[in-house]
Amino acid sequence: MVEDMTDLRTYSPITLAFLGDGVYGLYVRYTLVKRGNTQAKKLHRETSRIVSAGAQARIYDELIGGSMLSEDEKEIMRRGCNAHVTHQAKNASGIDYHKATGLEALFGYLYLKGMTERIEELAELGINASERKD
Repeated sequence: MVEDMTDLRTYSPITLAFLGDGVYGLYVRYTLVKRGNTQAKKLHRETSRIVSAGAQARIYDELIGGSMLSEDEKEIMRRGCNAHVTHQAKNASGIDYHKATGLEALFGYLYLKGMTERIEELAELGINASERKD
């Protein structure tokens, strides 16, 4: 957790996304395991589907257009989406990759703020959204 929250708002969205990528993946895995004991192969397949750039882009669209996020959270996602990235995922469009970066920036931001309950809530929402769309 970062001590001075004013510094947190100045963090690069790419730095937030770097951290958020791991945080989101971990919380998706955690949420799937909480649902019950399942074969690791099935857990891996489900996790890979949910943390893909395409799935994250759909979650980004759902969150940014809805009323579930605070204005600060939406701003962090927009900054992440608009950040200049130097590479792109192999199996994603540029637009999806940018939206996924925005979602990951939000998870990095929330983690640094120590908002684990909010992270769990949004990870669960992401899983549910992925299940509805596929």
